[in-house]
Amino acid sequence: MYKKELEVLKKKNRFRERKIYENLKDFASNDYLGLANNIEILDKTYNFIRGNDYGSKASLLVNGYTKYHKMLEEYLCDINGYEAGIIVGSGFLANMSIFESLARKGDLIILDEEYHASGRVGVELTQAEVRYFKHNDLNSLKDSLIDYKLFNRVFVGVEGIYSMGGDLVKREILEYLNFKDLIIVIDEAHSVGVVGDKLMGVIDLYNIDTKNSIKVGTLGKALGSYGAYILASKEIISFLENRAKGIIYTTALSNFDTMYAYFALQYIQDNLNYLQKEIKQRQKLLNIESLIYIKEYNDIISKSKELQQKGFLVGAIRPPTVKTPIFRITARISETIEALSELKRLVDG
Repeated sequence: MYKKELEVLKKKNRFRERKIYENLKDFASNDYLGLANNIEILDKTYNFIRGNDYGSKASLLVNGYTKYHKMLEEYLCDINGYEAGIIVGSGFLANMSIFESLARKGDLIILDEEYHASGRVGVELTQAEVRYFKHNDLNSLKDSLIDYKLFNRVFVGVEGIYSMGGDLVKREILEYLNFKDLIIVIDEAHSVGVVGDKLMGVIDLYNIDTKNSIKVGTLGKALGSYGAYILASKEIISFLENRAKGIIYTTALSNFDTMYAYFALQYIQDNLNYLQKEIKQRQKLLNIESLIYIKEYNDIISKSKELQQKGFLVGAIRPPTVKTPIFRITARISETIEALSELKRLVDG
């Protein structure tokens, strides 16, 4: 039924398939801090919820909401300075839920052109007007906002660290938006655990007032667990709880994943000096401001196989995800500086 379409993907070198990788130095995953296999966090999680429900039971609004979800939500709000929060099943669901439920006809949504696919899918489900501004370009953003007062509500979506570029949203963009009568949606999936005094992302790094913003974060990536969260005002979180299909009609996150994220957050706060030192070493080596190193490469598939033969796993990203093929290297602190230096030499040629 789809044979021809699959053949076309293969001819265009865009065919994808799942693979299991073992015994390789991992510079491909988003487990930035190496917490996905942290025994201390695992033991704390297991011992804390032992004897209680480990898994998921129902939607948050039936009887799936537990004291563990509440604990994590309150901890996230406390660390990040928000009034309220809600735990959801994934970052994709979080972005979809925000735009699908909060925006409607008469509203305006403006996204950075490199905003996550989940946000792009979410805006397609609304009747709001949707615009895109040039990546990280304040002047382009200003042009997109020129008539924003004509709309009922205005949302502007940016990422803390852009996942396929590794660059931070510019401080001037957030500072400019913070003085406007609009809602800033900041996806911090790749910035939490990487930047900021408390390693809580760009809002933390730039000391941005949170009153006009919605923060989207993941419990995966730097926290090593699974799921996501949305932080905002009490009013917005209550509205999402009542109208967001991705929250209402989805089984709640498991208690185990929830508490693993809780103790991962705790671990980060207890080990800030060590983690920040390790992060800065890798940023200096690669001359980057995040933990994502990008290198354009045409013959990316064969080079990727060559790197695997030498013991390295890296992200080989192809169109349409990106405009041109790139190696996306995550400078995970659980891999040594020496290994990262060797990988850089092999990739840079």
